[in-house]
Amino acid sequence: MANTTADLEALLMQRSLGDAELLAAAEAASDFRILPDATVIKIGGQSLIDRGRAAVYPLVDEIVAARKRHKLLIGTGAGTRARHLYSIAAGLGLPAGVLSQLGASVADQNAAMLGQLLAKHGISSVDNAGLSAVPLFLAEVHAVVFSGMPPYGLWMRPPVEGVIPPYRTDAGCFLVAEQFGCKAMIYVKDENGLYTANPKTAKDATFIPKISVEEMKAKGLHDSILEFPVLDLLLTARHIREVQVVNGLVPGNLTRALNGEHVGTIITA
Repeated sequence: MANTTADLEALLMQRSLGDAELLAAAEAASDFRILPDATVIKIGGQSLIDRGRAAVYPLVDEIVAARKRHKLLIGTGAGTRARHLYSIAAGLGLPAGVLSQLGASVADQNAAMLGQLLAKHGISSVDNAGLSAVPLFLAEVHAVVFSGMPPYGLWMRPPVEGVIPPYRTDAGCFLVAEQFGCKAMIYVKDENGLYTANPKTAKDATFIPKISVEEMKAKGLHDSILEFPVLDLLLTARHIREVQVVNGLVPGNLTRALNGEHVGTIITA
């Protein structure tokens, strides 16, 4: 087992990057948390932004107030317009990588709109390259807006079935939170959290306040409230070991979640 930088470098020169001893040596290195005081919040595209000012304006006010006490990375979903694009592109026989680019364009639009609404408060939206400036934005105004779609584009991993990109904005926001070593990941949607069935269509759906990934999979709920790959990302994460899903249509829910209260559903690794 390698235990020094020199040992690790020697293994890197001699072994394949998938070698078990090399991976173990790399795992032994400490994982530096870049933004441990920041929280990533994901604003749903279909659940919130697509509803227009009735849903978005109160949330903007809540974000502006919350940033006085919290450092916020605000990711945007894609929503209904992306679903229309996916439908057309899938009908044309285009692959997942192309659909990924189309979905990203809608998430980008939502980030631009949310950024303009927050501009007078000094909160800007940044594109993928601009994420390198996130620490400066957080230090100066405690918040920044980004597009939640991960920038895989044509490099999107194809799903087992169909052509809908498996890694969309839920996954993109989670990956930002994990890679920056943030303290929390909050999903802001239009339901109180996870239910045993779709509460919009099933009257007997029961609310679930807290659940593990394995329990979700066992109950067949693994593709109900978050994109399925997020759960597997959660299982292998080093920093973000739980996520919280809250109803952004209820005033104060986001603030309560940021303050550490159990609001909505908590999903644990």
